[in-house]
Amino acid sequence: MLHTPDILEHISTGIVALDADLCVLSINSAAEVLLEASATRTLGAHARQLVLQSREFLQTLEQARDTRATLARRGLNLTTHTGQQIQIDLIVTAMTGENGENLLLELIPVDRLQRISREENMLHAQETTRAVIRGLAHEIKNPLGGVRGAAQLLAKELPNEELVEYTRIIIREADRLRDLVDRLLGPNHRLVIEQSNIHEILEHVRNLISAEVDNKVTISRDYDPSLPTLPADRSQLIQAVLNIMRNALQAAPEPGTCQILLRTRSQRQFTISGLRHRLVCRVDIIDNGPGIPQELQQAIFMPMVTGRPDGTGLGLSIAQSIVNRHGGLLECASEPGTTRFTLYLPMEPSHAETR
Repeated sequence: MLHTPDILEHISTGIVALDADLCVLSINSAAEVLLEASATRTLGAHARQLVLQSREFLQTLEQARDTRATLARRGLNLTTHTGQQIQIDLIVTAMTGENGENLLLELIPVDRLQRISREENMLHAQETTRAVIRGLAHEIKNPLGGVRGAAQLLAKELPNEELVEYTRIIIREADRLRDLVDRLLGPNHRLVIEQSNIHEILEHVRNLISAEVDNKVTISRDYDPSLPTLPADRSQLIQAVLNIMRNALQAAPEPGTCQILLRTRSQRQFTISGLRHRLVCRVDIIDNGPGIPQELQQAIFMPMVTGRPDGTGLGLSIAQSIVNRHGGLLECASEPGTTRFTLYLPMEPSHAETR
């Protein structure tokens, strides 16, 4: 039989218990994730320390305590201590506990159902796009092979070396188009799953990016050292993170102006593609670039969608494909001055694609 603390740890609604002085008595995992605040730091602390800019939040708690009534606040905007804006429905219930009068807080993220719906639509659109690309790839690669073979045969018959150079151009461009089609299809080899350290992967990419620009980029780290290893294809995750960080670097006017923050956290009871995961590794890659134009944000993970004149628009599409094959999710939020890519990677080995 499950005890009450066990049940609270397995629900997705944030639950916080306060005493009569509005100090935290208990907090479940969902509330820790939502408020980005650990139980170690919050237990015994005053409720004002749970979030920043908490005037309306505190007023609601005080009113519920003083009137002994159940209060609800819809669409309450809060700011976590990491600066993230969240919107919640708050239900505060006055209760009598073993130690006197207590308050029970239910924190329900407003955007949770919206995010799940958005994710489902995004994955459906991605699968549709990939089906179209696979069909086009087949139709393109077959005639390309014929063009290349004909150019090779023609080159053997031409007596003039200058004319042979034209056939070399045909062959070279046919190979370039074939490689482009292969990149559009994304990684197609089987994942090699092994227990991997996400921080080792991030540090490897950080060193690669720094070396590419002679250490001119500023890369900060905010790692959660308690994160366990996760089942992943190390080389593929390196490619996904590298694509995202290169995208941030290329968006900056100069490498010296680019600032990137790498942040890791754990999240409990997180839903991806309709599956609830007990524990998920969250990786935030945040840069200070100009941001992604609003008209591109809905299609940023689609192949050939790019804001750069010289870009192919494949880097983020490939990164998303790699994360999806790991059973994970890649999201993006952007505004001028701040762009955040967030990777959610399940810690359970059974959700990674190994075929």
